[in-house]
Amino acid sequence: MRAVSSWGRLDAPLHRVVVLNDPAKVKSLVSGGDSLGLAHGMGRSYGDACLNPEGILWLTTGLDHLIAFDGSTGRLTCEAGVLLRDIQRLVISRGWILPVTPGTQLVTVGGAIANDVHGKNHHLLGSFGDHVQRIKLLRTNGEMIDCGPHIQPDWFAATVGGLGLTGIIVEAEIQLRRVASPWLQTETIPYGDLDEFFQLADGSEADWEHTVSWIDCVSGNGNRGLFMRGNFSDSEQRPEPKKRQLVMPFVPPISLVNSLSLRPFNAAYYNLKKSKAGSAIVHYESFFYPLDNLLEWNRMYGPKGFFQYQSVVPREAGQDATRAMLGEIAKSGEGSFLAVLKTFGNRQPVGMMSFPRPGVTLALDFPNKGAKTHKLFECMDAIVREAGGRIYPAKDARMPRDLFEAGYPRLHEFLKYRDPGISSGLSRRLIGA
Repeated sequence: MRAVSSWGRLDAPLHRVVVLNDPAKVKSLVSGGDSLGLAHGMGRSYGDACLNPEGILWLTTGLDHLIAFDGSTGRLTCEAGVLLRDIQRLVISRGWILPVTPGTQLVTVGGAIANDVHGKNHHLLGSFGDHVQRIKLLRTNGEMIDCGPHIQPDWFAATVGGLGLTGIIVEAEIQLRRVASPWLQTETIPYGDLDEFFQLADGSEADWEHTVSWIDCVSGNGNRGLFMRGNFSDSEQRPEPKKRQLVMPFVPPISLVNSLSLRPFNAAYYNLKKSKAGSAIVHYESFFYPLDNLLEWNRMYGPKGFFQYQSVVPREAGQDATRAMLGEIAKSGEGSFLAVLKTFGNRQPVGMMSFPRPGVTLALDFPNKGAKTHKLFECMDAIVREAGGRIYPAKDARMPRDLFEAGYPRLHEFLKYRDPGISSGLSRRLIGA
């Protein structure tokens, strides 16, 4: 048995880890056993969606082969353990890129599908699942299912955003998008309050593909922030920026995110970015994945780990609900310097259990302070529940079951496609098996 933790480092339960690295042997390794298992990629889910305490983890990172790529159409077929980073670096010089990626490219294709990850361009291109054309899904009874938007679409809708609970994704076919260069024309705009944020967000969707905002949740002066937007540029080729990758070398005895550090850090970050506000040409890796330059950054929260709380609420309730959540954070004395606020476009999700929906999403990291942190989350849950919103399971480690059921109204439809040989900490906590 091996101790395995998710990205939040809240605990490290024991697992029996089975490495999958030979496609010809995957079926024999995952079928016919009497123990419940779960596919596990890079473990970048924050809570227990990627864990199966005391059970089997099928480690998929060895399934890392690119199978086929058509440079004329941008159609890519690969195994599920391929990292998004490796796809990007292969195809960008050929004029292609993944249409949608999350805030890190150190995730597997299988994980991106299972969590139907989203990026900064949901209003234009939706989520990752919108660009998946085919999935090869292995059930633990040995059955192999090919599914896609037009091939067994019900199985496809259950698997995209299905948290790995419908089977093991072993292969996928993805439609890439053309880009003229790896560079983006970007603009950074400081704003003073939520009213300004929503004006910028609504006013940017028509002309800007990528929009996102960092918000200072502890400033005490109306929640100032930095609104960032970008479009791919046809800028002439220039040298790629030097990758200065750092590593958080150890776990400090206490969280480095605390009442002493948070306010000065946020103020310094805001003022530094404000001084450099305006237009710039930025490499796609710097714009999309700034935290990938600091490996193991999750260690900074200390030995107790941290939570991420990410919600989405309908647009009509978004402004009031966001203001109320930020108010509860301020009242609690807690805070986050990794606080992201953005809007989702008016697009329906492709997956039965997909998180993105039309509305406003707020994501914040909090060091684990036990009962004090949970009390804050209960207040935020009440706001999300009243607004008719939902919590992101890929980021969750403590969502109450009633909020999960209310936020995902297709849950009972999804359960028909569950693989009885697969289980996770999250599924046992929120579904009961």
